[in-house]
This record gives sequence, structure tokens and C-alpha cells, in this order.
Amino acid sequence: MENVRAALAAAGLPDTVVVVDDSVATAATAAAVLGCEVGAIANSLIFECGGAPLLILASGAAKVDVKLVAREHGLPKISRATPKFVLEHAGQPVGGVAPLGHKEHIRAFLDTDLAQYPVLWAGAESHTAMLSLSYAELAQATGAVPTAVR
Repeated sequence: MENVRAALAAAGLPDTVVVVDDSVATAATAAAVLGCEVGAIANSLIFECGGAPLLILASGAAKVDVKLVAREHGLPKISRATPKFVLEHAGQPVGGVAPLGHKEHIRAFLDTDLAQYPVLWAGAESHTAMLSLSYAELAQATGAVPTAVR
């Protein structure tokens, strides 16, 4: 969680990391634990695109259409990354990947559907930690390009 906290501070944002007793490794469990809509969970999904990592910050209610994202942004084939690939590039485990604080810079896209929620929740480097922020703060902190993902 220290990398996430440092990244929040570097972006000029407050530390909103909360640690909970239960696993919040999926959008459904996170929403149940946090008492919010599944759509307000900003899933940090790492994909492989041309051998490089690609981060898509998607609403927990969305099934990402990687063909749409690739077509809209002129990218080669986007495929699901292995847990090993995610850990190697993000430095964070699958199920706890945060939108920021990664081991290396990762190109990112931000699901425009998330803009409808005043408060978003995202993973914070652990299966039991989440952080809260607004859509604008998430865009600011990650530099993610807003895009439709479905």
C-alpha cells in the first residue's frame, strides 16, 4: 500500500486507503463490503498489448471489449495478461492491482462509464485494501485516456 500512498501524495491527492477485514479481490465482493454499487468499483485490469502492459480502468459492471479499445486507439491485439506478467510490470498481485503506484509506467485507459459515480473505489495493492477518489481525481492521478470500453 505504500506505493499507492506515495503515488496519491505525488498527485496531490489525500490518502484515502482503507483496509478491511474481508477480501475485496472482485468488484462484487468489494461493492458488498463497501456498501456501494458494483459499477462504482474501478477495476484495474492489466492486459498485454504488443508485449507491453496496458491498464484499463473499468467499471465493475463492465465487461471490457478489448477489440473495441484496440480499434478505437489503433492498438495491436489486446489480450489478458498472466498473473506473472501483471506482477512483473505492475509490481502488484492480481486481485489487488491499484490504478497507480506501479513498478513501471503503464499506458492507461479510463472507462467513461465511471464518470456517473461521485465516488469511485479502486484496489490498493492488497486483497483487503481499497482507495476512494472521484473520476476527475482518478484521471488526474493516472493520466488515463477516457474511452468507452463496451
